[in-house]
Formats: sequence, C-alpha cells, structure tokens
Amino acid sequence: MEVATLEQPLAMAVRSGDPALYVAQKTGKVVAVRDGIVDPVPVLDLRDLVSLGGEQGLLGVAFSPDGRDVYVNYTDTSGDTHVTGYAMQDGRADTATRREILFVDQPYSNHNGGNLVFGPDGYLYIGLGDGGSGGDPQGNGQSLSTVLGKMLRIDPTPFGDRPYRIPTDNPFVGRADARPEIWAYGLRNPWRYSFDRQTGDLWIGDVGQSAWEEVDVQPSGSPGGENYGWNRMEGDHSYGGGDPPANAVPPVYEYSHDGGGCVVTGGYVYRGASIPDLYGAYVFADFCAGALEAIREKDGQVIDHRILGPVVSSLSSFGEDAQGELYAMSLGGGLYRLAPG
Repeated sequence: MEVATLEQPLAMAVRSGDPALYVAQKTGKVVAVRDGIVDPVPVLDLRDLVSLGGEQGLLGVAFSPDGRDVYVNYTDTSGDTHVTGYAMQDGRADTATRREILFVDQPYSNHNGGNLVFGPDGYLYIGLGDGGSGGDPQGNGQSLSTVLGKMLRIDPTPFGDRPYRIPTDNPFVGRADARPEIWAYGLRNPWRYSFDRQTGDLWIGDVGQSAWEEVDVQPSGSPGGENYGWNRMEGDHSYGGGDPPANAVPPVYEYSHDGGGCVVTGGYVYRGASIPDLYGAYVFADFCAGALEAIREKDGQVIDHRILGPVVSSLSSFGEDAQGELYAMSLGGGLYRLAPG
C-alpha cells in the first residue's frame, strides 16, 4: 500500500515517542511523513553539500535511542563520506549543533555503503563499502587497517577532543594493526542491514560483484570480528581465484544474477502484527527484480524461502516503524507499507 510519494527515498528511521516516519532522500533532505502527508518543511536540508552520482547522496539516517539527536550519512561534493550528528529541536535538526562524527576519504565514486543503525546495545553501527571500482583493487575488504569494507561500531558521544568513543569490547581494540572501530569485515557494499528487534540478530544484505548476492547473519551475542570473505569470496564462491579466508563466515542465503537480479536490498525480520504468517521471516528484495522475498533461518541454514508477491520497481531500501510494520522504498519516489493480501 502506497503511503507517500517522495524524491528518491533511500532510508527511513523512527524517533522515540514520535509517530512520524523520517525519510532520507538521496537528493539531500530528511523529511517527516505523518499520516501519509509529507511535511513541506524538511527536518534537515543538505542539498548544497551532497554529491548526486549513481551511488552517492544522502544515504542514511538514524536517531539516537532517546530521540534527542539525529545522525546522517552522506557523500559530499568531492564524493567523500561524512557521518554527522545534530540535536533535535522542535522536530527539526538544529544545524548550529552539527558535529562531524566520521570522515572517510573515498577512493572511487561507488560502494559507499551509507546505512546507519543503532543496535540493541545502544551503539551506532556504520556500514561502509570497500571503496569502489570493481573487485576491490586496494584489498580493503580484508585489510584491518582501513574502515572501508567494514561494519563499524561506535558510541557517537564526544570524548575529550575526539568525536566518538570506541566500545571497549570491540573485537580489535588494542591491536596495533587494526582500526578499533571495526566490528566485522570482508564486506563489499553492505546495502541495508538491520537488527531483529526480538532476537538482536544482525542481518546484512551485501552487494555482490557480478555473479552472486548474499545475506549474512551475525547472531545476537556475537563478540564481533566476523570475516564475511570479500574480496576472496563472492557469496559462498571463490572470487578471482583466491582461497577462502580460514575464518570466512558463509552467507546464510545467496542468489545468482542468472535469474535477473543485480543488487540485493537488505530488509528486516518482520515483527509486526498485521501479517501473522510473515512473523519471524526476513524480508528483502533485489533492486532490479523488485519482488519482495522472505526467508526463515535456523542454525545458519535457510529452512523456508518465499516470493511474497508485491513488486516494487527500483526497490532502494526498507524501513520499520515503531510497531514492527515494514515499508519498502522506490527510487522512483514511492514509500509503501507491507499489508496483508
């Protein structure tokens, strides 16, 4: 069911105690949607700051667990990544409070990741692609000395003259050869990831190179440090003749491009009440195919896979509201709520 029409929506977030849906538009605005009406006054307007290449723009938005701050991830006019935070004031981001949390020099224009999610532990998870081009020419995915090709985990609270804190239980804290922000590595371009609100499991849709798309799962309670294999693995397959890393974690689900897919769009485990038959299933899609799909997993193995029926062209992202109901977004502008039918 279509809820609203927007301008190239890419991410959705909800704020504690607030029924609005907050949507990040690729072109640079964060807007609030209330009862299907798009507030004409943006929550935040970054149009003068963002680049608009194919995989660039305003890519992610998240609110702090208490709803007092909003965080965004965007590529600037030089194509580099910024994660910035703002205090919320009267329903808008107060631009006078802007804080630069993270800056990443991007070597190429693609594979910027861009998602932002607060985990059940209260920390901010930042997904970054491998830096772009094709095949990860710099070997970033397997290098612990760079944040590219990683899932980062930080506390975005300032600490002295530093813009954020490093959780002491991050897996590479204290290692001279590794960035302490890293939570997991071996990712090519984590295009949408989410936590199961019931179990705390982390689900990651990681975009493949030219043959295989994958969905990874990190179980709740994991100490972090997982290596998802890129660029020596694409899905569960050797890439470029490389040997699989000894510690590679295989995807829970993969699919070939042979069926018309091109880019996985990660979604959410459904925990809403409107579609009981879907409860506990992970909902995702492919950008090119557009058909919503659902899988169920047990002990690292898929035990059920279904095509749900609805098709959303140019399906760019998913969102989850405070009640656990799910939404799909199209680069064409549509924001849709999953409904029984």
